Amino acid sequence: MRIRKPTALILSAVLFATVFSACGGSGPAAKTDSSAKETSSSGETSGKATEISLFNGKSEIADQLLDLAAAYEAKTGVKVNVETAAAGVDSQAKLKAYFLSDKMPDIFVCESSGFENWEGLLADLSKESWVSDTDAAFTDETYGTVGFPYTTEAIGLAYNADLLAKAGIDPATLTGPDQIRSAFEKLDEQKASLGLTSVVGYYVDDENLSWSTGNHLFGVYLDSGLDRSDTTYIDMITNDQKLDRSRFRKYADFVKLLSDYSDKNNMIKGTYEEQVKAFASGKYVFITQGSWIGSLLTTTCKDAYEKAGSFKVGMIPYAFEEGIDTILTSSPSWWAVLKEGNADAAKEFLAWCAGDEGQKILVEEANCVSPFKSCTYIAPDPFAGVLSGYIARGKTSSWHWMNLKEGIAANATGTLYREYAEGEMDADTFTSEMEKAIHSYYAAE
Repeated sequence: MRIRKPTALILSAVLFATVFSACGGSGPAAKTDSSAKETSSSGETSGKATEISLFNGKSEIADQLLDLAAAYEAKTGVKVNVETAAAGVDSQAKLKAYFLSDKMPDIFVCESSGFENWEGLLADLSKESWVSDTDAAFTDETYGTVGFPYTTEAIGLAYNADLLAKAGIDPATLTGPDQIRSAFEKLDEQKASLGLTSVVGYYVDDENLSWSTGNHLFGVYLDSGLDRSDTTYIDMITNDQKLDRSRFRKYADFVKLLSDYSDKNNMIKGTYEEQVKAFASGKYVFITQGSWIGSLLTTTCKDAYEKAGSFKVGMIPYAFEEGIDTILTSSPSWWAVLKEGNADAAKEFLAWCAGDEGQKILVEEANCVSPFKSCTYIAPDPFAGVLSGYIARGKTSSWHWMNLKEGIAANATGTLYREYAEGEMDADTFTSEMEKAIHSYYAAE
């Protein structure tokens, strides 16, 4: 995708004004080292920085990135200051605030749509040695490789395989909405004997979980069952701000199915942490979160997960149409390098992260599924084998929700999932209101 110019031009003008103003100060992402910096002909800052900063958008691996930074400092003497945004926080909004205060980190997280905010301000990583070792780097047609991939994730309907086995349900048979509904009904009848709160853990709080509904779950409509190169439904939104109403109507029925069998006490206002902990505790058979929760099962929710028997997990496609047989996989976000920051030191850190020592920590400790071909480490993440199996069988679709207009989940579509779950609309109304929300959001400046 191209990075949009108007936004970046505005940011560039603000940066110029900020640099020549009295504004400054310390702060979590402020630069603390200014020794031996020079500006190269490409505009990138170089020199022997002894300190760099990294802004992380994945709260699930916050502690592990501190370990990564500590190992790098022990190896090189370069300190890496890591700041992690809390779950549900708009990382790009926070970064824009840092930008206006001249406190931008040297390395920062970007989802696909986020790159359009930083046109001309990012270092080109195309010549870095790790680029040839992965197919997952983020590349812009004008500015080259601008995103470092640090993990691979999957979106599918995750499940507790042990509970399905106890209920006598083979997940391989759940190939369409009718079969999934029948399975939900069977599980619902056995809630007491299985110790369940509900069959599904589907949470829709639009203030804190719009990233889950309006991004990830909406992405199921965009890509499920498609070839990885197929952009049919994201193109309809980008070009015409329209939905394929027939496809979305079937998807809407499936979303209703999720809410019908979800935890009524927590579906509307429950938190992400509560949702994952209940699944880890064996209280839900299915959960509407992706493979990223695997790291929480073995860290934050470790005690609950072990008490529940450290059950085997799996993932089925969101088969809202019969025959949909793919889960969605991609890098969820990338690390970008600020051209005007400690660019050379940041590049060296990323090169180390792509190498053996960095990959060992990212994979074995942070439970990241490596996007690098040469990596031989296997994540202890319970979902690592699930992803590998789908990838090996060629049963994956890409995800294009990251190409939606920035902020659409938090400011437009996320609220509709809550209202739909609350029973304020039927499937037809949900479909029409979703299209209206998309059209209005794209029309707004």
